[in-house]
Amino acid sequence: MRKATWAPIAAIILVGAAVAYVLISTQPQGSAPPIEDELRLEPIAEGLVHPVAAAIAPGIDDRVFIVDQIGTVHMLMDDGTLVDEPFIDLRDDIVELNPIYDERGLLSIAFHPDYPSDRRVYAFYTSPPGDGAPEGHDHTNVVVEMTTSEDGLSVDESSARTVLSIDHPAPNHNGGQVLFGPDGYLYVTIGDGGGANDEGAGHNAASGNGQDTGVLFGKVLRLDVEAGDDVAYRIPEDNPFVDGGGLPEIFAYGFRNPAYAAFDPETGGLFVADAGQARYEEVNIVVKGGNYGWRVREGAHCFDPDDPRGDPTGCPERDARGEEFKDPIGEFKNSAIPGGEGATVIGGAPYHGTIDSLEGGYVFGAFRSGGSPLFVLMPSDGNWTRHSVPVDGPSGLVPGYLLAVSLDDRGEILVLGASTAGPSGTTGKVWRLVA
Repeated sequence: MRKATWAPIAAIILVGAAVAYVLISTQPQGSAPPIEDELRLEPIAEGLVHPVAAAIAPGIDDRVFIVDQIGTVHMLMDDGTLVDEPFIDLRDDIVELNPIYDERGLLSIAFHPDYPSDRRVYAFYTSPPGDGAPEGHDHTNVVVEMTTSEDGLSVDESSARTVLSIDHPAPNHNGGQVLFGPDGYLYVTIGDGGGANDEGAGHNAASGNGQDTGVLFGKVLRLDVEAGDDVAYRIPEDNPFVDGGGLPEIFAYGFRNPAYAAFDPETGGLFVADAGQARYEEVNIVVKGGNYGWRVREGAHCFDPDDPRGDPTGCPERDARGEEFKDPIGEFKNSAIPGGEGATVIGGAPYHGTIDSLEGGYVFGAFRSGGSPLFVLMPSDGNWTRHSVPVDGPSGLVPGYLLAVSLDDRGEILVLGASTAGPSGTTGKVWRLVA
């Protein structure tokens, strides 16, 4: 889920000093042609609160790990059994969530590439602000390392060791994805600090945090967690700013809320879905040192923080380092403008499974009330074309709010969603996309 857009037609909910918006969307206008296959959603599990991510463990081929935003991870077995006892339980560690809508909570997990011989697992969650947090900051984003039990059925929370801790100004735009790359390094996505337009308290007034390589906000980080017990992580020697010009943890920058990230297991490409402000939602293939534009650009379009719904006629083509901005491989209009198809982009999985019409594509969707659309970006001659992925039923949409698109242990698409926009009730469901 991790929605991050302000909509003109909205129900306004006060959350302390913050204001969150739950979009009331129209049906998608739909500029993307549909795929040829007729697909359906096969129910797999239900009774969750707000499932926001799924993870698989290397070497384990009979289960998927479902991340519930409220702070738990449950094992979903191949026979459809959802194990009641949490694999991870961090409910006592996360910040108190707003049940109507929230972007905080437990947001993702990642298993060490050598699992199960190396039993480490990593989690990204939001905790209450610590004693050293700046006054007025909402919470702290935490990446923690834990060790699973010998039988692999649970995590020993007492083994937790903090890898990364970032005090966060606002409730939204946390990023929140942890994942290991084919190079063995841990990648972490961090949002721009929250609020709107990348401005206000905790933001660089001149450029916004996304363009400021002196802060970790609005970035994709790359860390070497094989550092031993003396330090939490080391810096990979080929990170782009290891010799200066920015913080050495940074791998790529210019993001607003890169809440979803996934590596293509065949090509090694890093796909990142980045939520837009009010006009465009985008998907990027991220490369080392790349600048993806925020807040100079939103998607492939110029952005003006003083007029976020306007259409600026011009903006710089190069950043402060003289490098060209990287355009997304795909985008769609936000529901806040005419022709919009969803309130925020929901990532996302590179696909190499049994559905021919999706082979080699990136499957993703949009968060939207009244039913959520699925899409696929298909490569062709160096370009990417977006198609809609209608599912069975009169609307062709995922019921309720789409929260994540991921893969199971067989490489097939899992669709996670709920009937509620926020972490409340037990309407959370998991489906498998099948032909």
